[in-house]
Order: sequence, then C-alpha cells, then structure tokens
Amino acid sequence: MVTSPSVPRLVVAAPSSGSGKTTVATGLMAALAGRGLAVSPHKVGPDYIDPGYHSLATGRTGRNLDAYLCGAELVAPLFLRGARGCDIAVVEGVMGLYDGAAGEGELASTAHVAKLLRAPVVLVVDASSQSRSVAALVHGFVSWDPEVRVGGVILNKVGSDRHEALLREALDSVGVPVLGVLRRAALVETPSRHLGLVPVAERGPEAVDAVAAMAALVSDGCDLEALVALARAAGPLPGGSAPWTPGPSPTHRPTRSDNGFPLRVAVAGGSAFTFSYAEHSELLAAAGAEVVTFDPLRDEELPEGTRGLVVGGGFPEVYASELAANEPLRKAVAELVSSGAPVAAECAGLLYLCRELDGLPMCGVLDASARMTERLTLGYRDAVAVSDSALAVAGTRMRGHEFHRTVVEPGAGAAPAWGVRAPERRVEGFVERGVHASYLHTHWASEPGVARRFVERCRTS
Repeated sequence: MVTSPSVPRLVVAAPSSGSGKTTVATGLMAALAGRGLAVSPHKVGPDYIDPGYHSLATGRTGRNLDAYLCGAELVAPLFLRGARGCDIAVVEGVMGLYDGAAGEGELASTAHVAKLLRAPVVLVVDASSQSRSVAALVHGFVSWDPEVRVGGVILNKVGSDRHEALLREALDSVGVPVLGVLRRAALVETPSRHLGLVPVAERGPEAVDAVAAMAALVSDGCDLEALVALARAAGPLPGGSAPWTPGPSPTHRPTRSDNGFPLRVAVAGGSAFTFSYAEHSELLAAAGAEVVTFDPLRDEELPEGTRGLVVGGGFPEVYASELAANEPLRKAVAELVSSGAPVAAECAGLLYLCRELDGLPMCGVLDASARMTERLTLGYRDAVAVSDSALAVAGTRMRGHEFHRTVVEPGAGAAPAWGVRAPERRVEGFVERGVHASYLHTHWASEPGVARRFVERCRTS
C-alpha cells in the first residue's frame, strides 16, 4: 500500500458532550505551542466556534474535518493542508466518540475521522460523579470498535487526591494509561448562549486569558511528553493521501475585471459574522478573486471595487440593533444587489438580507422577515439546488448543515435555493437576481466549482 508522510497527530475525544474536550484540546494546543512546537489545530464536524479558540491557542488557522459535508475521501487531504510545516496536529472531536450523523452509522463521528487519519485517541472522561465505574466506562469505549485506538485517558473534574487514587486504581485493570488528571477550574470555563460558546471574536482579552488558563491547567495536570510520544507513534496516513489544494498557486495574480482592477469579493467578518471555513476564501482566491474582509458593524461602505459579496454565518440576532443602525452599509448592500452582482448568504447572511430581524430593519434585499424563536434547528441536510444561481446549476447535489434558533417567513422564495430531503422534504432559501441566500451552511471544498462559478459571475455581472 502506498502511504503518506507521517504527521504526529492525536484526537481528543470524550464519551459525551460536556466532558471537557474543548478545554483539553485547546489547552493542549496552547501548551504545546508554548513549548515551541508548530501545532496544527483541527475540529471534527461543522462547528465554527471551537476553531476560533484553536487558532488563538496556536496562531494557525483552525480547520474542520467533516466526513459528511466533504466526504470521507477529503478528510485526510484537508488534514494535510492544515498540517503543512507543523510538528504536531491536535484534532478535537465532536459530541461522544461514536456519535455521528443521525441514521448514518459512524459517518462523521470522531471515531470515523480517527480511523480515516489512523490517529490515536485520547479519551477525556468527566469523573466528577464516579470512581470505580470509570473502568467499565473506559473499557466499553476501548472495546467497542477494535479499529479505534484509544491510547490514553485524561480524567477531568477530579475532586481530590483520594478521588484520583480511586480512579487510577480502577483504571489499572483496563490497561489504558492515565495521561492526565485535571481538577475543577473556574478560569477555564467559557461563557455560552443560545448556540453554544461565545466566539473568540466577541470576547477579546477574556478569550486570551481563558486560553492561557486552559494551557496552564493542561500543562500542570497532563503528561505532555507522553501525549507527544503518542502522537508521534501514529505512523503514516493511509492511501497515499496528498494535501488538498484550492487550485492554482497562491502566488498567482487575481483575475482582472474589464476596468483593469482585481475582481474583489467582499467577505463579511467581525463579531456578528464569525462563521466561515478557511477553504472558502482560499477557493475564491484560487479562482481569481481578491478577497477582502469587512465588518458590517463598523464599516459604512463595502470595500472599494466590490464585485461580489459573501455573508456567512454568525450572530446577527445578537447585534441586530448595531446592524440596523449602520444604515449606510445596508443601503450599499442593497445597491450592490440591484446592480446584479453575485451575493452568497448563509444563515446569518440570510437574516441580514431580509427586510427585518426581530422588528429591526436589515438590508431589505429579500421580501422576508426574520425573528428569534425558542426552537433549535440543528442537523445535517442532503440538498439539491432547485434553481440556477451564482453558486450552482439546478440539480447540483450538496450536503449542508443547519444550526439556528431563528425562523424566516416566508421560508423560500419563488425560486428556492435548495430542495432538502430530510428530516422532511421541503424547499428553502432564495435565488433572486444575483443572490443565493439560505439557512444551509455548505463546505465548498466538496464542490470546488461553486467558487469558480461565483467568481465568473463576478467577472460577467
């Protein structure tokens, strides 16, 4: 079998959500970076928030590994893209170790990604309410799937020296080494709200302090040498995997428009729009665009020469008043749409383009209103493009993810963006003029033609 170069790597997993994966993974990344190692950070699944903390911990872009959105065949290449030039890679899991896409077996689970990467797993166990039973728990996770190699355990929320002794004694019979013991620590707790942790971009110095506290906790409570040794024992990746590439060399010059200026694509950022995959901007740049980030909370104009607009996910509902107050930018967005320029809007972007959000004026590009609800909409989606748009031709199949507590009325325009097959058959989203607006988050690496088509529309619109 042809193999790929070895990248030292390990996966931080847990029996369930809330066990402390993010604390351990982020703290480990920061602790290793603090020792002078170049650390490549990764997150299993579609989560946008944890990679922000990973980036803060390592100084490198946090990248997602999602076997549902991108396909199993892209997991190793996307991993290698992020791990270029690094000494070690740390992958934070999602939910419980064996929890994947609903009704799809192991697909997109942490265990699935660990097997695709041939990476050893470190199991983080919340030991706060157990002692000897921890052995049965760990034994079950170790033996469930022989192809998943659990290389060690980190015990979290341990109450005392006596509690630690009881846990270690119980785990002696399982044969899995204890690589760390962490006590409760209020400083490492990160605030949450309706969609999970508060993103790094909204916390500023508090986030820096939290990551530093995580690093100190892991450094003091874990055997870093043993964790690095475990990562180095991972061996080569299978199948001759090569790093994913978005296209031409990044040294190429952006495509020129008819007036001689680069094809500039404005991408919304700042505290209100923090959800994006790094690969999207890389694909746009590879297709010939000059990507420029702007902040809808602060900037009163779109970047000069904008030919296309991408507004991804985030929390416009939290910043609705500030977004509404920035009337000059709202008008600039509406004027760009009126000119026929292509606009790609996902979830938060969809809300921003609506007539109003919780009664406050938005861009008014779509004849729809949005509001907060108590109901959480969450899950993977299998979708097909219903209408030709700046992103795809009708009939294009893509997989997406929904994660929101808002509702848009109506939920679809005369020309819907997507037809969704499950959990119920429906159409959703809007294709109007050059706009493609939808609740679905998609990963363009799974369909690189999306970015190429979008940039071509920027050139011809």
